[in-house]
Amino acid sequence: MKVYRRLVIPYIVWISLLIVVPMLLIVLYAFTTTGSNTIVPIHFTLEHFKRFFEPVFLQVLWQSLKIALITTVICLIIGYPLAYIISRKSEKMQTFLILLVTIPMWINMLIRTYAWISILSDVGLINGFLAKFGLGPIKMLYTDFAVVLGMVYNFLPFMIIQIYTVLSRMDNSLIEASYDLGANRRQTFMKVVFPLSLSGVISGITLVFLPAVSTFVIPQFLGGGQYILIGNLIEKQFITQGNWNFGSAISLIMAALIMVSMHLTNRVDQTVDNDRPSKKVKEA
Repeated sequence: MKVYRRLVIPYIVWISLLIVVPMLLIVLYAFTTTGSNTIVPIHFTLEHFKRFFEPVFLQVLWQSLKIALITTVICLIIGYPLAYIISRKSEKMQTFLILLVTIPMWINMLIRTYAWISILSDVGLINGFLAKFGLGPIKMLYTDFAVVLGMVYNFLPFMIIQIYTVLSRMDNSLIEASYDLGANRRQTFMKVVFPLSLSGVISGITLVFLPAVSTFVIPQFLGGGQYILIGNLIEKQFITQGNWNFGSAISLIMAALIMVSMHLTNRVDQTVDNDRPSKKVKEA
């Protein structure tokens, strides 16, 4: 057993160097400030957290939450029907369709976002097609539409895969029992299929909302730099302004918000799990 325990050492070193040490540095920067003309080079302070609650930064947070929420709702509206259709196909067809969903994820997000610039620009593919009919050009790039479109395109596979995984493993005997008891398709979906798939829906919402609220690549390229979201604000503090203390404080606040969101979704998931029809049937 001692020999096997030593195999854990590389993982502990790896996690310490890449996760623990950077997190400790972020915490240190967030709660300190560099002193001037003093013997002690740093001072502990809460000024960076206080500064975040100024109206201009709260507006950035609200804009980030709003766009992330819109992205999540659109991904759910598009992703659920697609996941349901895929789960009803034959096994070979399911594998093929899931492959089509995941293929774009093999390409770097930066390249995928750049591709949308050539599609949405005033001289891009869409406006070029419209010009043949004497229409346009339509302003699409550097708008809210372009930012939300880019986010939906990049994060939609996360929603589809999570919901598909739950739907494909669903006990079909429950659906057949619903039909045998006289329920129609809509009643079966609302009373059996959808409640049983809620855990996948919640996982999908978590995997879409959390990266959407903190991303900075998509708003920067498709928003033309005029859309400052929370991810852009953090990137600007670290890269452009060199204010690592304030950037670290924003990162910690976002980490806290994300942990609260994950806790709430886990609570909802546990509640849904306790109320599952299949569990009630087994208990009966």
